[in-house]
Amino acid sequence: MKKHFFSLLIATAVALGGCVPVQTTKSGTVGVERKQYMLLSEKQVEAMSAQSYVQTLRQADAKKALNPDSAETTRVRAIAQRLIAQTAVFRPDAVNWKWEINVQESKDINAYCMAGGKIMVYTGLIDQIKPTDDELAAVMGHEIAHALREHSREQMSEAYVQQIGLLGLAAVIGVTSKDSNKANTTLALGSTVAAVALTLPHSRRAEHEADQIGLELAARAGYNPNAAISLWEKMAKAGGAKPPEFLSTHPSDASRMADIQRLIPTVMPLYEEAKAKHS
Repeated sequence: MKKHFFSLLIATAVALGGCVPVQTTKSGTVGVERKQYMLLSEKQVEAMSAQSYVQTLRQADAKKALNPDSAETTRVRAIAQRLIAQTAVFRPDAVNWKWEINVQESKDINAYCMAGGKIMVYTGLIDQIKPTDDELAAVMGHEIAHALREHSREQMSEAYVQQIGLLGLAAVIGVTSKDSNKANTTLALGSTVAAVALTLPHSRRAEHEADQIGLELAARAGYNPNAAISLWEKMAKAGGAKPPEFLSTHPSDASRMADIQRLIPTVMPLYEEAKAKHS
């Protein structure tokens, strides 16, 4: 048992030591400068994302739920391409990602962008929120920002280290108490504490960063940043009852809108410049 315990401690130390601090994006005008600690490689996460995306496309296509409306898909892709053209401000390599943009029939009010630029927009978002092009750009800019910042890679790295740490904690209790029930209880408690103390705060921070970068991407692409406010007002009405912000992976609607409102004057000159070029 002691040998197993020390092996777990060594494994935890190696995992923690393997988390390399990286700056995934340039700071941009909005000033996102936080360094992230990554255990998994960028290629590993991109490969997993690509595989998952292909599977999603196949399943949706089999149900005839993939790009059901050609006009809708054309609209989404046109907005996405304008946003993608601005990604070099944060990541020069992102322009050359193998981007894919699709629409899936679903009642869910949602959209996502996986690692490497795999975008999906659900029809529920379009049909129920009825976003303007500016509002749809706000959603997609936010999701693209998650991919640029590699938030999935960061979250997966944290989860991996967390699990190794919890196994080590359970081993400590098992060794010192010789009571497997206490070890199991500690493991369950550790999971709960870690979820609040580690995973959720980081997820809210990731959401805030995606709001910041997404707002700048949309402004640089010539989409009115004020639309982010009207978008979240619509989202708030459609969302119904929400959990308290402290236990949510997303900022509260009021908190999010307040943060965005403070940033709008920062990115408005970018929008005015882009609008002048398009006019």
